[in-house]
Amino acid sequence: MLSLLKSISARGRSALAVTAALAVTLVAIQLIGSASAATNHRGGQSGHAPGQSRSAAGLGQLSGLLPRNKLTLESAIRVNLSNETVRLPLYPGDAPVPGHPGRTEHVWYVLLDASDAGLAHDLGVNYAPKLANIAISDPAAVQKVTLASPTPAQNRFGPALVHFQGAPNFAPTRSAVPGPTGFPLKSFHPGAIAGPGYSPFIRIAGSNVVYNAPIVATGNGPFDVVHHTNTGDRVLKVHIAPRAPQGQYFDNYVDMLFVKGFDAGQPIIYLSTDAGQPLTAVLERSTYVPALNHASYNGGDDFLGSARERLFGFINGQTGADNPQAQGFQHLVLDGHASQDASLGNKALINALRHGGDLLNVFGDFPTLADPRHADAYSPLWDAQLGLWTAKAVKQGLNRRQIDENQVFNLAATRPDLLTGVNPATGKPAPYGSVGVDINCAVIGYTAGAPTANLAPPVPHSQFPPR
Repeated sequence: MLSLLKSISARGRSALAVTAALAVTLVAIQLIGSASAATNHRGGQSGHAPGQSRSAAGLGQLSGLLPRNKLTLESAIRVNLSNETVRLPLYPGDAPVPGHPGRTEHVWYVLLDASDAGLAHDLGVNYAPKLANIAISDPAAVQKVTLASPTPAQNRFGPALVHFQGAPNFAPTRSAVPGPTGFPLKSFHPGAIAGPGYSPFIRIAGSNVVYNAPIVATGNGPFDVVHHTNTGDRVLKVHIAPRAPQGQYFDNYVDMLFVKGFDAGQPIIYLSTDAGQPLTAVLERSTYVPALNHASYNGGDDFLGSARERLFGFINGQTGADNPQAQGFQHLVLDGHASQDASLGNKALINALRHGGDLLNVFGDFPTLADPRHADAYSPLWDAQLGLWTAKAVKQGLNRRQIDENQVFNLAATRPDLLTGVNPATGKPAPYGSVGVDINCAVIGYTAGAPTANLAPPVPHSQFPPR
């Protein structure tokens, strides 16, 4: 694991410096996995189709194309559940090449969220008003960009070039070497690292709107969608459209590996693109963006000035590729092929994730929730609240799959003998709450019913504001 602290450089990118405080946090997050050595493979009773892995129970539609009326990200071209990909429009930009003054490179980005309701609706992206707060105390969390002003002859119809301040370096090789019990990992290394000035959250000069616009590929191609030397680790296909005939528009597009999870008891899919910590970036197959680590703010969901929403993950849930209760870090490493590169040719990885091998995190608020307060509280920047099942819970098989925010909060509030948080400095049980892990995960849609309401009312004093 100490290899993570070494300097990293490629394609002229500046060396990565990891602070001592972050190193302590990462060591702690690794340590908490040691408490899960006794994690069991117990199953449970849950319906599943013939020939379908039991771990896929409750995950909704697993194959074919997702109906468009189940998308929250309306601009998505299609969602192919058979190969775990979402096809998104791909937009052009450029960014400086570090160490080469005056030199730029082509970059390619996707649009996922916007802080303005009208613009979000117009662009077919998720409305995320909390993004307006993201730069509070952390200006680097928002990248100021400029927009080209093409002439009619240069651009009759299409996107204008975005001039970014920085871009990710996709050249490093992602590694996730399992430990003796899977997680904690023996060693790890992010496969994509933010270059100087880069954040996936952008604000166009002259506008106050914040967009979620992560860069997912660089250069002019060919694009490496097997080992990802010039693409994000979730990029499985890149298509650059030819010039369209008069009066027509052809999309550039990218196919990206999505992630499965839950919200309000319903199975959902989302896209993980960036994280504020190296270990998180490795597990999420996302870009390590240090600037996000201080975005507003740890533990502050639903409080003044917050840009984050709560996400619930579990260190030592049950494991097993045929276990309908499987969930969490150990499950991903042992059953989700976390150590391998993702590609369309890696059918074993695709099928493992398709049948429940993901982390299966639980989201807080979601755009389809019936209560507008909860729908509008959605943000793609998730503040992880990691749960550590106690030895008692593991021994009794009570570390079962969780699918609803209120149920998790109620469990943490009333049953500390079963579920606790973790102390980032020691890796030992601690009061439940934020652990300083943030992830950029835009929602795509849902694969069964729409999340509309939580499965249980909150118990007193379990969360704020009162529900």
